[in-house]
Amino acid sequence: MTGAFRVLDRHLKVFGRTWQHNLMFNVMEPLLYLSAMGFGLGAFVQEIDGMSYIQFIAPGMIALSAMYSATFECTYGTFVRLHYQKAFHAMLAGPVTVKDVVLGEILYGMMKSVLFGIVILVVVALLGQIPSWQALWIPLFLILPGTLFSIMALCYSGITTNIDYINYYITLVIMPFFLFGGLYFPVSALPGVVQKLNWLNPLYHSVEVCRALAFGNPAQAIGFHVAILAAMSALLLPLPIRLMKTRLLS
Repeated sequence: MTGAFRVLDRHLKVFGRTWQHNLMFNVMEPLLYLSAMGFGLGAFVQEIDGMSYIQFIAPGMIALSAMYSATFECTYGTFVRLHYQKAFHAMLAGPVTVKDVVLGEILYGMMKSVLFGIVILVVVALLGQIPSWQALWIPLFLILPGTLFSIMALCYSGITTNIDYINYYITLVIMPFFLFGGLYFPVSALPGVVQKLNWLNPLYHSVEVCRALAFGNPAQAIGFHVAILAAMSALLLPLPIRLMKTRLLS
């Protein structure tokens, strides 16, 4: 893991020079969704499970920001470092392995997920949409989805050969997560088949946990959602390492 932390340290030094641009991109989109849907559409939507519409969607914006941060960092960011900057090749010239590079990328994506998730959490809390102190556990929880979304993005980055092809991943994978993940309406409103498929949707599990913690309802199957996210992460972790070895060492 020492090599992975060296990779992470390199990324954090770069981030220290570009954090303003990163913050703007990763934070503004969820806030725009929250404003437009919460204050706009919310004026025409009745309460959901005893919550106003903006209260219902606010915790989901935290999970959404975490997903976007890890996804874009470990797709576009990783692709640029791999193909254009040749940063990975330079790292491998030193005492760093491919596994270290991949784990460093995952750690970086996870840290950005937690960081930008915290920013959204603070904003929605200041707007009065987070009623429970148990929301303080959300940053700790975001480590898990941040890790999983980073792993998934790295899997795709390990096989794509053109930066434009990343659009397929965003449109065909991330967008369905976003649309059917329970951010804007209860998943129970979906057809039964889609509800079952949603158990494979990491964003759905992230939203459910963030919403439960935000409203002080941790008994609502949080452990089950956490277990699924952890299992998916453990199952997928070897894949980006294998794919990057093929890409970098072949």
